[in-house]
Amino acid sequence: MTDATAPSAEEAGRKTWLGHPRGLFVLFFAEMWERFSYYGMRALLIFYLVQHWMFSDGEASVIYGAYTALVYITPVIGGYLADRWLGQRKAVLYGAVLLTFGHVLMAVEGDGGQGDPAMNVFWLALSFIIVGSGFLKANISVIVGQLYKRTDPRRDPAYTIFYMGINLGAALGALGAGYLGQTYGWAWGFGAAGLGMLLGLIVFVVGKPWLEGRGEPVNPQALAARHAGLPLEWWLYISGLVAVAVSWVLVQNQAVVGTLLGVAGAVLVGYVLWTAVVKLPREDRDRIFAAMFLIVGSILFWALFEQAGSSLNLFTDRSVDRQILGWDVPASMFQSINAIYIVTLAPFFAMLWLGLAKRGLEPSAPAKFGLAMLQLGLGFLVLVWGSQGGGLTPVIFIFLIYLLHTTGELCLSPVGLSAMNRLAPAHMASLIMGTWFFASATGNFAAGLIARATGGSEGAATTESTLAVYSNVGWLAIGAGVLVLLLSPFIKKLMHLESLRDESLAGEGGIGEAQAAGVHPGKAN
Repeated sequence: MTDATAPSAEEAGRKTWLGHPRGLFVLFFAEMWERFSYYGMRALLIFYLVQHWMFSDGEASVIYGAYTALVYITPVIGGYLADRWLGQRKAVLYGAVLLTFGHVLMAVEGDGGQGDPAMNVFWLALSFIIVGSGFLKANISVIVGQLYKRTDPRRDPAYTIFYMGINLGAALGALGAGYLGQTYGWAWGFGAAGLGMLLGLIVFVVGKPWLEGRGEPVNPQALAARHAGLPLEWWLYISGLVAVAVSWVLVQNQAVVGTLLGVAGAVLVGYVLWTAVVKLPREDRDRIFAAMFLIVGSILFWALFEQAGSSLNLFTDRSVDRQILGWDVPASMFQSINAIYIVTLAPFFAMLWLGLAKRGLEPSAPAKFGLAMLQLGLGFLVLVWGSQGGGLTPVIFIFLIYLLHTTGELCLSPVGLSAMNRLAPAHMASLIMGTWFFASATGNFAAGLIARATGGSEGAATTESTLAVYSNVGWLAIGAGVLVLLLSPFIKKLMHLESLRDESLAGEGGIGEAQAAGVHPGKAN
């Protein structure tokens, strides 16, 4: 009998670094610099909207929410185009070009104020980043998986390495671009983010030979076939530019984004439930109901968690004593804390769940969702409590809210991805995963609406108005967490875990990719 995990002769002859294909490190550095650019820009965005373009806190928060929602919707389209025609490598390359162009445009400041014609350049920059993210985010982690056989024992460690690149880039981007932008000027911060994206693009282009032909189109002939005088490949690139134009309109009309999310979400959920009721046997139907319960819960979680980039960022800037060792740390740099905590704590959580499972004590997926919401709510309440003394809030409470929100995230995001993959029948796996990420986009848009509420009737958030909202949402999250914990035994029964078979684990290897890559609305989608 042969060992299924033994490398083939071809694999044994491949040149490796640290025991892994060299292509892994091409993808590591490309994604690291892409995350550097995205999180560097994200750390500054709310301040740029309020302080440079002179939007009110409420207006800026809704713009921010619409932008992040669109960033998390477009990968569904980019992934489909790559799977169907373009291939992952070309999709990533095209996405990186669009992202580089978008980040460069972010450095065009103009004179500021909403009457400045340069604001059209700003909207265009956001649109390029939205569409570029759609082509890149959905596909680069797929290429990582293509470097390994599904039975290769190096597969999970490879995604752990890739995951470190994601969070290293996110942390360095918030620290570097955030510092430059709030110390030397917007162009410096956004320029650093643009430089990071350019470096990621260069690494990906130069490292193409090390990808060993992975991620190429499944049907090159179809891609080269001409339609109306142009190859299909060029029509796909043109469709990306059309999507930029559509995004340019949508990001300026946030109410339209909200309406589209509501209508599309209702249709998507309705279709999933109709399919479950009409076409699936009882156990599969119950599992879909359990998945939909978790999906709805994730919307609330992300709506509150994603205050980090908007209202919490503004609160940190205005209401927190940011003096650390005599240095008044720019507020945007605190956006790095979540990524640093994830790198530090993710291995601990992996060992914790494994240790509890061996003792028969591991909480079910619904129970972990309940614990995530409890920690989320507790984070807000700890910040409210720490701000009661009058004057500026001690900076330790910013570290504490991010700590509790990160531990909550680690109880929900990878667990939710795993649950979606386990619960979905094979023929519905992509649909259910798409619904999960659509819920994340909805949560991001809702986050903008909640952040707008911190502005009160005047539109400018104060310490008091922000803390009042945080107190309310904190108790809401606590209540939701308790409710989910109470319902978790019932939801666990709907999951029918005892009768799951290997063939029910649709895309088993794929969820390992998502989990190890740290995929969640803030990091990889």
